[in-house]
Amino acid sequence: MLSDSFGLPKGAPHPENAAAWLEVCGSKAGQDAFNPLKGSIPARTDGDRSLYDAYLQSAMDDFSSNKIAPSLAHGAAASEGWVTTISDVMTLFVADLDVAAAQAGLEQAAESAGMEAPPEEALSGDLEIFSWWTAGGEADGLNAMYGVFSEKYPDVEIVNATVAGGAGSNAKAVLATRMQSGDPPDSFQVHAGHELIDSWVKADKMEPVTSIFENNDWLGSYPPGVIDILSYDGEIWSVPVNIHRSNVLWYNKQVFADNGLSAPATFDEFFAAADTLQAAGVTPLALGDNGIWTFIHLFETVLLGTMGAAKYRGLWDGSTDWAGTEVKQALENLAKMMDYVNADHAALSWDQAAQLVADGDAATTIMGDWTEGYFLSIGLTPDVEFGWMPSPSTDGMFIMLSDSFGLPKGAPHPENAAAWLTVCGSKAGQDAFNPLKGSIPARTDGDRSLYDAYLQSAMDDFSSNEIAPSLAHGAAASEGWVTTISDVMTLFVADLDVATAQEGLVQACADAGMC
Repeated sequence: MLSDSFGLPKGAPHPENAAAWLEVCGSKAGQDAFNPLKGSIPARTDGDRSLYDAYLQSAMDDFSSNKIAPSLAHGAAASEGWVTTISDVMTLFVADLDVAAAQAGLEQAAESAGMEAPPEEALSGDLEIFSWWTAGGEADGLNAMYGVFSEKYPDVEIVNATVAGGAGSNAKAVLATRMQSGDPPDSFQVHAGHELIDSWVKADKMEPVTSIFENNDWLGSYPPGVIDILSYDGEIWSVPVNIHRSNVLWYNKQVFADNGLSAPATFDEFFAAADTLQAAGVTPLALGDNGIWTFIHLFETVLLGTMGAAKYRGLWDGSTDWAGTEVKQALENLAKMMDYVNADHAALSWDQAAQLVADGDAATTIMGDWTEGYFLSIGLTPDVEFGWMPSPSTDGMFIMLSDSFGLPKGAPHPENAAAWLTVCGSKAGQDAFNPLKGSIPARTDGDRSLYDAYLQSAMDDFSSNEIAPSLAHGAAASEGWVTTISDVMTLFVADLDVATAQEGLVQACADAGMC
């Protein structure tokens, strides 16, 4: 690949005009005006495919799925001086076709450019990885990534320190005790964004991992928005292994077929289908909220579907009023949905709720796409036994969260931890992990052929939908704010009192300093 670009030189006579030009160059409108005529594809991921011809659409598809290599001839792969030296070597080669002489010249050119590869240091000792991945596809995926690491570093003994509990509800408490007592693991799983930064970076408990990104030339392999979520105070603080989608409705295809139903796209369609299913003796919506995070997860999808992505994002920066009519409507929608859930929801976990759908005892569940990893682990096939849709009224929107690993200060084996983080961020590591976990790679160059129909659809949606951060999974709000919202919603799931819940949410925003 190669890319044409524009820059802003020091001393530009009209810098404000130049900045405006650069904004046009980087805009969707600018790139969609330029590229169809130029015979190229947009550098942005949200280009309007309908403007591009058959070849350019095929190039878009290939760019999103192929292994990417930089162009030597066009300035992407090597420095200008190195390219000049290679050009001199090849000028002789085109005349005499002397392979040995040309190869010797190319080796000398690489040495002159300072590109001799240093030998990889052998590592040994322990590596303690702390996570909450103990079940189904998540455990399978973690073990696959351990396999990639062990192949590279066979003398390092992995200590798999897992603590069960969905979304890390139990693991976070154990981790907090260890971190505060000066006993950190070598690396730990954490949701990228506020969860890591507010809890541990601002407390000066983490080492930056910016150098790992720079040394591996990763900054061009991750979407800028993901890098932004990982960053604070000019540094990157964790390595993401995946992107998950929160707002997915999973459904039993046979149950829907038996009742003459199509998957619901809107709240009205959901409630109409729920009435039909309930009359047929089928639980319309499976919920397992023995941990309150699953109810918060359902709540965030209802908020998004009720108010749209822009107003949903505004909840977290103070620009959307928690006392407004949209929040009230969302709470009313959520209360109505609770009329259709299984009576034992408070006794079940998320995966037990998913099992109800697998068994046909319930028709749907709303949960993140780790649910697909669970379905695969029990032998189900995508689009055969189970189907999927964006949760009601969220088509074209994507609530994202990302699992990541960081490097705590005082890690007992920091070199082993750095090697682990390098595997986590690598293409090989992510392509081993994500197809089993039921998530998509955080990198942009994942091998699409390894991913099933659902995950390929998630890749496509992530590149084209409006993105919104997850509340339940640490991307949207600080840990303290999430805790306060959880307290409010613990009462709401018991009494379904919309007015009291909305008052509590308004106060939670004020307590967080955002309203």
